[in-house]
Order: sequence, then C-alpha cells, then structure tokens
Amino acid sequence: MGCQFSCKTSCGAPHSLDAMTVANGHSKEKASPSPRLTPASALSKQKTVMEHVSFSHGSGRMPMVGLGTWTAKDEEMEAALEMALQNGYRHIDTATDYHNEKVIGKVLEKWIKDGKVKREELFITTKLPVYGNRASDVEKWLNRSIDNLRCEYIDLYLIHVPFGFAKGESVTFDNDGRVQLDNDTDHVAMWKELEKQVEAGKAKAIGVSNFNQKQIQKLIVSAKILPANLQIENHIYLQQHQLVDFCHDNKITVTAYSPLGNPSLQGFFSKLGITKEIPSVLHCPEVVDISKRMKKSAAQVLLRYNIQRGIAVIPKSIKSERQKENIELFDFKLTEEDMKALRSLDRGEEGRIVRFEFFKGVYDHPEFPFKED
Repeated sequence: MGCQFSCKTSCGAPHSLDAMTVANGHSKEKASPSPRLTPASALSKQKTVMEHVSFSHGSGRMPMVGLGTWTAKDEEMEAALEMALQNGYRHIDTATDYHNEKVIGKVLEKWIKDGKVKREELFITTKLPVYGNRASDVEKWLNRSIDNLRCEYIDLYLIHVPFGFAKGESVTFDNDGRVQLDNDTDHVAMWKELEKQVEAGKAKAIGVSNFNQKQIQKLIVSAKILPANLQIENHIYLQQHQLVDFCHDNKITVTAYSPLGNPSLQGFFSKLGITKEIPSVLHCPEVVDISKRMKKSAAQVLLRYNIQRGIAVIPKSIKSERQKENIELFDFKLTEEDMKALRSLDRGEEGRIVRFEFFKGVYDHPEFPFKED
C-alpha cells in the first residue's frame, strides 16, 4: 500500500542488483563493467533502464521500481495498469485489502494472452488481509489472490500488518465503531503456513509489511525460510535507518510505500473525519533545490534517494507522464552532499503518516507495531 489498506548500491545494502535496458524494442549491452543487461520489454518506445534486487532466498528478482495500487479500483485501475505496462512497469504491488486484484488480474491475463508480456517477466506482490491473520486462514487467502490475479503463483506474498482483526470477509466494527480485534495473533504459526505455501509453489518468496524490528527478529529466530522482504512507509520525513540497516544486515530486502509522502491521503482522512495534515515532501525546499539543479522532478529526486539507499519503491500514479517520470531513475545519481542533505530531513516517528488511526481501537492490539517502548 501507500497506506497499508491503500543490491548492491552506494549504501552498501547486501543485495545484488541487475540493470536492464530497452531501446525501441531491442536490448543491448552497456559499455560499462557494471551489471549485466537483459531485455525487459519490447513495448517501451523510450529507453527504459531498470535495476533489480535479488532475494537471498526464494526465487526471482524484484524490480526496484513498482506500481503502487492502493485506492485505485475498477476503471481507474484498469487504465492505470495498461499505461504502466506500456511504460515499462513489470512490478505490480497490490493486496487483498485494496479490492483491486480482480481488475489487475484481468489486465495481466490479457497482456499475457496477447503475447505482450510473459508471466516470468512480471513480478506480482500481494498481501494477506488483516482479517485473515491466523495460520488457519493463510492458504485460503493466498488461493483467493491467485484466483483473482489469474496466475499460478505469487512472486512475493506478505503478511500485510502484524496485528489481527476478527475472522471474516472484511473488517468489522462493534457498536461503538471500534474495530473488532483478534488479540491472539501468532506470527510464528502464520509464518510456518507461509513456508508451506512456498514449498507448494504457490508463493515464490514471502515477507512482511509494517512489522517492527522485534517482530521480525522473532520470525528470524524460528523461521526455516527467512523473510525475503519488508515493506514499510519510507520517505524523507520517515527514513527508519535503524530498521532498514537491520534488514539489510539480515539479507532482507526493503520496499518503501508512500515514498512520495502519499498526498492523496489528505482527502482520505478528511472523509473519515480525521484531522491530520499530510506534509508535502514534494515541496520540501531542499528537494526542490536539488531537482532544479539536476533538472529532474522532485518525485524523481525523492525516489532516487531511496534507490541509492538500496530500497525499492512503489509509487502510485494514474497519469502516464508521472508514471514515466517515476520509473526513469537510473540515468542519474544524487551526490554525497545531496544524500546528506536529504538524510538530515528525517523527523523520525513524528514524520509517520500511516498509523492506522482510521481503525478505532487498533492501538490496543498487543502486536500494534508503532508503540513506544
């Protein structure tokens, strides 16, 4: 998600990156000693470069830039995904809780049947819903996602959030408007079921989202298959360096949701009667100054910052030109001075946008991840 209901780089992250380039449908080797180049797509008319991060376990490579799809549904989602595939996107991030898996599956199936893309060229991430956070529900919800997405397997399946809600087909609330919790959430038991899905070939890799360091460490200690990925909110105002470093030290890749600060959440919160101002990272003076000097958009600067930290990004956009901007991140690099300036903007927990306050009572769950120690 933007919100979670919707490499070896200069930072030294311990994952290998492969670059690939496409120019007018023909792949070609770069005249440089760095990563091997392979064709990504024969559809992009513009030159497209993409780097991939390889998991230390599991199979496949994850493109460093993906399409976020939270809050996009039906006709809007269908059009946005068509544009994204035309623009060279092959990494699609969704979730059961986004309620758009069916339309995504429809588009992807058509592209595959028409010979425009092969299934193995796609990287699909989806997530276990919060009301399915129990071992007995893992296989059911994964099977449903596979059916909705019209594919035989999921490239990366994540536990969406560490807390659990009452068993059902959707989020339920009591008479006071408080979300109905399941306080018996057992991460280790759930993880063992996820491992079985990898062994069955239904998920190529598995990971978690919105987990804190202690929760991840608990999985590491007991896991047979280690988490391949952590998806978290990450942008210049919430950089989570300690958590990112912990993941990289343990060979866990990191994906940033809301890498552009998720300005669309302002309207979402307002509709729910939540008074919360979303900071505009895109208009941050330091970001604007760098973008002008480098002749890149503010969004490109922000996304490139995370890329150089070894963090994959999944910005959401339903506009073609912005999609193109968001994926064209590999023909420039931020300087050490730029990186230092952007790092200094970190506000820590004060910069967090998504705290799940739209679920009244969620903070009472014993596994709520953002509690003060």
